[in-house]
Amino acid sequence: MLWTIFVVLLVLWLVGFIGFHVVAWYIHVLLVIALVVLLIQLIGGRRSVV
Repeated sequence: MLWTIFVVLLVLWLVGFIGFHVVAWYIHVLLVIALVVLLIQLIGGRRSVV
């Protein structure tokens, strides 16, 4: 689920970075959110249920 959110936010950032230079600050906020989600996924990982 987090990987899906990461990919969607990354694609939105790329589209915004290339196409909509006026709202670049908003797109960069989306990139930061995507990176935070990725870090949470990498740090948390999959925990096995005991």
